[in-house]
Amino acid sequence: MHEPLGVLLAIEPWNFPYYQIARIIAPQLSAGNTILLKHASNVPQSAARFEKLMHDAGLPKGAFTNLYATRKHIEMILNDPRVQGVALTGSEGAGATVAQQAALALKKSTLELGGADAFVVLKDAELEKTVKWAVFGSHWNGGQVCVSSKRMIIEDAVYDAFLDRYTQGVAALRTGDPLDENTTLAPLSSQQAADEVRQKIQLAVSHGATALEVGPKVPTKGAFVQPTILTDVTPDNPAYHMEFFGPVSMLFRAKDEDDAVRIANDSQFGLGGSVFTRNCKHGAEVAARLSTGMVYVKHPTRVKADLPFGGILRSGYGRELTGLGIKEFVNHKLISVVDIDAEF
Repeated sequence: MHEPLGVLLAIEPWNFPYYQIARIIAPQLSAGNTILLKHASNVPQSAARFEKLMHDAGLPKGAFTNLYATRKHIEMILNDPRVQGVALTGSEGAGATVAQQAALALKKSTLELGGADAFVVLKDAELEKTVKWAVFGSHWNGGQVCVSSKRMIIEDAVYDAFLDRYTQGVAALRTGDPLDENTTLAPLSSQQAADEVRQKIQLAVSHGATALEVGPKVPTKGAFVQPTILTDVTPDNPAYHMEFFGPVSMLFRAKDEDDAVRIANDSQFGLGGSVFTRNCKHGAEVAARLSTGMVYVKHPTRVKADLPFGGILRSGYGRELTGLGIKEFVNHKLISVVDIDAEF
């Protein structure tokens, strides 16, 4: 039997303030669990609105409860005997802290953390279409996505052509009001977030990387970051192992396919990834060699309700959505009826 565990704590981020809630509560309510939400502190309106939506939809009282909790309350909540587990989407630091608190309370946890998705371009890729997906994959939601295509790994034979077209594509992005449908590059969530991205770019450059600022100058009003392409990022550069949560992409020249796979796997993250080639069968074979939770052939990492979501390594553990997500927080209970005269 699969029995619900009971009350779960969901700790969710700001970058998709409605979808992130839906992604965890849909499978868990389906399993029969109930949810306490601790949303990001900068989106309290979204948390309140979602609770009202659930109430208006007829969800029984107590099945979903929004808590205006702070970080200092998490341990107290997890130590409550009524709470049986926690699902977190957020930073590595937050994940490590919450996982430790859950472990001390002997409660199960699932973590969806950062990512540095590899965007592998093989020499036979349809370059024009591949570049369009590369520009989108790196810059949707201003690059503030855990599954953004952050590391472009291109076979040597097509590297120069890709770089030229990719630079043109990024330069064509239009910054502006995010409520304007013509805007294709949004500002970041806060000035602090923008400053952090710029600091990481400076760190990369100070350790030998080349930073190419692309396109028209971004507005000075708003937390915009100039789209930046980083090259010459070597493994001894701290930026090589970082997640850039903004419009920054790292490009790597791979000698051949095997080298591209090696570079893709040389990461502490393992969330998503993609492989671009004209040969779907071969693309799937290359995808199978990547150490990550999700790999897409001829498409950046997708987020869809009918597909499981989750990663490995420092990107976390556990899965959300589909049958895998539904069974994350259930008791897989065995009931065995045995003949009383059966041998032990």
